[in-house]
Amino acid sequence: MSKLTIVANVRANKDCIELVKSELLKLIDVTRAEAGCINYDLHQDNENPEHFLFFENWESRDLWQTHMGNTHLQSYLKATEGAVAEFTVNEMSQIG
Repeated sequence: MSKLTIVANVRANKDCIELVKSELLKLIDVTRAEAGCINYDLHQDNENPEHFLFFENWESRDLWQTHMGNTHLQSYLKATEGAVAEFTVNEMSQIG
């Protein structure tokens, strides 16, 4: 199995930054405790506070897929419905 790096970008609506931030913060501890999670680090852009980025490393894509189906992510999606302007996920592999 090869490790998987995830770069997830979340852009909150300008009037929903604190809501999205608080909901993203709730994901950290529960995700870090999941099987296969190597790291799960949340960042906020210093110049554009509506931009959040998760940098994640997983032991395998299968374990990341299990994470993506967990109830805490479904709860996050429900809590932030209409508050997120853009969400992109890049699955990446280290090459050097």
